Amino acid sequence: MTKGSTSGRTAAMPFIMVTVLLDMMSIGIIAPVLPKLIGSFMGSGADTSFAYGAAQAAFAIAQFFSASILGALSDRYGRRPVLLLGLLGMSVNYFVTALATEFWMLLAVRVMGGAVCANIAVANAYVADITQPKDRARNYGMLGAMFGLGFILGPVTGGLLGNMNVHWPFFLAGALCLINTVYGFFVLPESLPQERRRAVDWVRANPFSVLSRLRKLQGLEQLLWILGLSILAQGCLHTSWFLYTEFKFGWTPKDNGISLFVVGLMAVLVQGGLLRQIQKRMALDRIVRIGLVSATLAYAGYGLVPAGWLMYVVIVANVFGYMVQPGLQSVVSNSVDPSRQGEAMGAVSSLNSVAAVLGPILSAPMLATVSHFPLGDWRIGAPFYLCATIQLVAAIIGFRYFSRPRHADDDTLAGRASA
Repeated sequence: MTKGSTSGRTAAMPFIMVTVLLDMMSIGIIAPVLPKLIGSFMGSGADTSFAYGAAQAAFAIAQFFSASILGALSDRYGRRPVLLLGLLGMSVNYFVTALATEFWMLLAVRVMGGAVCANIAVANAYVADITQPKDRARNYGMLGAMFGLGFILGPVTGGLLGNMNVHWPFFLAGALCLINTVYGFFVLPESLPQERRRAVDWVRANPFSVLSRLRKLQGLEQLLWILGLSILAQGCLHTSWFLYTEFKFGWTPKDNGISLFVVGLMAVLVQGGLLRQIQKRMALDRIVRIGLVSATLAYAGYGLVPAGWLMYVVIVANVFGYMVQPGLQSVVSNSVDPSRQGEAMGAVSSLNSVAAVLGPILSAPMLATVSHFPLGDWRIGAPFYLCATIQLVAAIIGFRYFSRPRHADDDTLAGRASA
């Protein structure tokens, strides 16, 4: 490796972190106002719940079928062009959403956005390309911190703009994605060298076949159940959060923006620093087990709290819950060959998309059913009780998985911190 290429790879992690930050800012900006925009086309809270669930599911279905294909394309042509394609596509998606005058237009553009967006999968593969296996949990934590920072800066901005005009946040998000595309075009280096690229096998790029092969990796099937159920619980939460807080507490887009600000702040503090400190004293598998229990209790708490300010108490108390995703991500990444990181991360992204499809299907009708109850009624929390149940199942499987008899190579798989 030449001196120049070494320098480029050293600089690559800061570049991808900034790229992810701007991308997540744009997502965070629209998050508090998308339900409000959809509600402007609907006549009741129940109709809004169903329509919002359909919009979320449409994006996720398109992403499910495209993510593994785009991941495989990134293994062939490099991470950079696929990442830039996703950023440009999302920019168009936001601009068209802002201009939509009918719900069907919004639904159509959500499908288009899901089809071109593989940013998370490619970013994860990018990190795997430039990072040694022992450092991946740390770097995935840093990537998670960028996600959190994006949700610190984005939702508050989107909530404030959305209180003035529900369309403005989408124009701003589109502009940020466009800036991100230009930034990546000029300064983001390619992470995958020519000698590690491989031809696209379209049969293998099928999302169902990718997941099937990934399950067959030794010791990984139970891990995928843990990861998939945890993501499903999050998918139900993401679908329910904004309308739930409106129905139960009367929150506005501004209130929801502030709540996501706190969530993002916690993610940055935990994944960007606290996780690394705890890993020095505790095995990663134990951190994940504690996190699974913490997340289960947090979901139940969200649904049970009688007042809006108590939501913040639950957000802050769920410290270990923020450590689950980077921990599980590290185990999956360390279990596959370096030349197939794009395919593996595409498969994980497809798993995310399956959960993102099922989340709205499960939680949106449930939220619609309870939307007529008065402010503060505990029954409005039904979608979060579902989240807690799903997360509890993941926790039970997780305890069984990480408590199995250990073998010589299990320390690497579990991501134990070195002494």
